Amino acid sequence: MKFKEFKYERPDFEVFKETLSKMTQELKNADTSQAQIEKVKEIHHYINTVMTEADIATVRYTINTKDAFYEGESDYWDEYAPMYGEVINNFEAAMLDSPFRTELEEEFSKQYFDIMENSRLTFSPEIMEEMKQENKLVTEYNKLIASAEIEFEGQTYNLSGLRPFMLSKDRETRKRAHEAYFSFFEAHETKIDELFDKMVQIRDQKAKKLGFKDYVEFGYRLMNRNDYNRDMVANYRKQVLEDIVPVANELYARQAKRLGLDHLAYYDVDFEFNSGNAMPQGDSTFILENGKKMYSELSPETKEFFDFMTENELLDLETKPGKQSGGYCTFFPAYKSPFIFSNFNGTAGDIDVLTHEAGHAFQVYQSRWIDVPGLTFPTFESCEIHSMSMEFITWPWMENFFKQDTAKYKYEHLGSAIKFIPYGIIVDAFQHFVYENPTATPAERKAHWRELEKQYLPHKDYSECELLERGTWWYKQGHIFASPFYYIDYTLAQVCALQFWEKMNHDREAGWADYMRICKPGGTKSFLQLVELANLKSPFEDGCIKSVIGEARNYLMQIDDSKL
Repeated sequence: MKFKEFKYERPDFEVFKETLSKMTQELKNADTSQAQIEKVKEIHHYINTVMTEADIATVRYTINTKDAFYEGESDYWDEYAPMYGEVINNFEAAMLDSPFRTELEEEFSKQYFDIMENSRLTFSPEIMEEMKQENKLVTEYNKLIASAEIEFEGQTYNLSGLRPFMLSKDRETRKRAHEAYFSFFEAHETKIDELFDKMVQIRDQKAKKLGFKDYVEFGYRLMNRNDYNRDMVANYRKQVLEDIVPVANELYARQAKRLGLDHLAYYDVDFEFNSGNAMPQGDSTFILENGKKMYSELSPETKEFFDFMTENELLDLETKPGKQSGGYCTFFPAYKSPFIFSNFNGTAGDIDVLTHEAGHAFQVYQSRWIDVPGLTFPTFESCEIHSMSMEFITWPWMENFFKQDTAKYKYEHLGSAIKFIPYGIIVDAFQHFVYENPTATPAERKAHWRELEKQYLPHKDYSECELLERGTWWYKQGHIFASPFYYIDYTLAQVCALQFWEKMNHDREAGWADYMRICKPGGTKSFLQLVELANLKSPFEDGCIKSVIGEARNYLMQIDDSKL
């Protein structure tokens, strides 16, 4: 069924509450493990049906934030989602306290029960009001970002639409485009500071109400980090500083040299070559056609998947007025259908979206056998292994998209993967600071961000932009606002993806087998369990970062980048 044919009907919360409460009582009354298993399956089906309505409303609103009907539905779910969550938590409590818990864990996975334990610890009716307020603040931030209408070169653009100009071969155009882009944030600096400060206070209040030391401790539980902690993450950040930052600095120095600059200004950092960054050699139709060809040749499984996506119009790819920025993949459990959302803008990022978000969608398509609500996707850092690795697995088809720019694209893509990790570390370290110091002022937060940049990204030069010199680059990083602590995940996954890049270079058949092996379990396994299943080294293991970065650095340094 095509996405446009998906019927949306707002559920009646009171009916949902009454129905699920009755079913939960029936679960408690079941006197055998098999009877409980059958009742749990029935409940899962009911929850999936209702939650699909929320997913449909969310997607349609993000496609057009100016749609009055779906704006109203977005407001409804902001208000009622915590209340639905409370009823579901009551069901989960019955599962956790079941006398047949051992049998239930065998049927539905121990990871599912670990996640429910985390839910029990991070949810209580006590924090219902804070959850509603937090949802509304996140929606307000997203709506603010989506509202951008920036005049540039005689046209009006949203933030995503400015991206091609920010990568222009003409340095003055790049500079003006960056100034126009950040002028939006400068105009809303006070508003963004106020929104974020409210978010921090509400999150801190939630955590402390439930007995946590701080929101960091709460956040790790909320993110279902069951097999690593903040000390392991701190040690990982240390390894990145020692082993990746020097390599990234080498790459930035090479970039400045080939651009003929003595140093990179902030508007040069994403521009790699004087001949222009690698660009797709066609429009969105061309990209989609070549994507279909690529996935049909990669494997029988990817062919089936991508045919399903295109035939059912489960991709919304092009940027347009009122569309929320960014890209994501979601899943409609009642329809067993993934969905890909993005904002194509004519840059190489369009191909990265097609491979990255399709990596998510392919994984969840392989996990459609899982009927447990929320378990078709694994935890966030595990999800990103599938997406980031797919970016590298599809390298043999990049010539179809980039033609004469293929070598340039590969150099830039691999180099950007390395350069990204220190940035991702900053986002994580910043969030630890923010939630360990909830009384810090907006000025103190910005100053700390800038100090982290000087440590992990010493090439950053904001001498021509006072706003960024104050430490505001993070304003545009939606994860910091909407999904606290969801960012170290990308860097952990990037370390795993670089290992897949090596695997595919040496033995594609074995590498693909390892990849497929971690797509099918979905969320039934934890991050480190999936790492082991894929025959990868854990990013937390001492020496892992050093071993992973070596081959990638050698590949890049052997290329005469001045000829690209």
